[in-house]
Amino acid sequence: MMQRRVGRGDDFMDALRRWIRCVLCAALVLASAPAFAQFRIGIAGPLSGPDAVFGQQIRDGALQAIAEINASGGILGQRVLPVLGDDQSNPQRATDTAIKFAREKVAVVIGPFSSGAALPASTIYGAAGILEFIPAATSPRLTDQGIGTLFRLSGRDDQQSQVVARYILDHHLTKVAILHDRTAEGKALADALRVALKAAGVTEVLYDGIDKGAKDFAPLTARIVASGAELAFWGGTQTEAGLLARQLHGSGAHVTLMGGTGIASDEFSTLAGAGAEGTLMVFPPDPRERAEAAALLQSLSAKGSDPGAYAFYAYAAVEILRQAASSAKSLNPAALARTIHSGMSFKTVLGPLGFDAKGDRTTPDYDVFVWRKGRNGRMSYENAGHS
Repeated sequence: MMQRRVGRGDDFMDALRRWIRCVLCAALVLASAPAFAQFRIGIAGPLSGPDAVFGQQIRDGALQAIAEINASGGILGQRVLPVLGDDQSNPQRATDTAIKFAREKVAVVIGPFSSGAALPASTIYGAAGILEFIPAATSPRLTDQGIGTLFRLSGRDDQQSQVVARYILDHHLTKVAILHDRTAEGKALADALRVALKAAGVTEVLYDGIDKGAKDFAPLTARIVASGAELAFWGGTQTEAGLLARQLHGSGAHVTLMGGTGIASDEFSTLAGAGAEGTLMVFPPDPRERAEAAALLQSLSAKGSDPGAYAFYAYAAVEILRQAASSAKSLNPAALARTIHSGMSFKTVLGPLGFDAKGDRTTPDYDVFVWRKGRNGRMSYENAGHS
């Protein structure tokens, strides 16, 4: 996605345009009949583009849950109709998808994937009264907005950054480079770590960025090496992280690369090659290893899919929806939101989940993982033994 510099005037106009869209969208929905002939669930995410691997995981998990619900008679007797929206992790496309879903009387949305896409879309979903489950986006701003119909299944950047900072301090690393892909979400995670380290008395030796979609990391690699960094933290997703890891390894630099949840993809190890070995990553415990997730893992694998972690987050969102509807005896999004906010604990493939007043989960569970080649010769991530 191309980035551009904006001034205060541009910020104001962008905000004004979003507000107008929200008002028009809300008017459209309120003018429509409240009943749904079919209960529509929107699945919004990057089904194409550089983040497609994550969007496809979200789609696969949600569709599996919906198929199981329909096979058992639907939710409160209503059949669920999935509606797909490909936002390519692009804020404008995410906004367009949100308006489209509102017009199509979508009651619930799972997605978007990235914070940059989720933030503008969330204002539209909130104004339209659509119940939204965020499976992956980690920006604190999402839930800090106070949208009562928005719930996040992943953790937050400020929680990730605290885990990274604790790891750095516990391992007595004093020379840290902080890097990002210049996207809103990548820079937010990098900045959150910068703040957490500064509070602990550690100042980074390098703070730098490179555009998302870049291929040549040689100049950045040279600056990392020149800084004397022992660890380079990457705020961004798997593609650029893989290329950076490959070029760091090729340069012979003795620098450990570390990333957040955005590099939790086999695409990272494929692009990184030998450079993936030893890369650190902050991520929740692998949902594929939970007993609650065994049936889903088997179902997706039987379809020829190698399910990634976010498939389980999307599936869990539908599980929460179903249980909330059963408790509320209603499919009204506002009634469902009140039930989810009630303190109720939901049984999911991720384990028991509950939500606080903001819509964040009450049990964030980040840990540090390391990418290693297993006995089967395949590169994957395992717990680094740090908690």
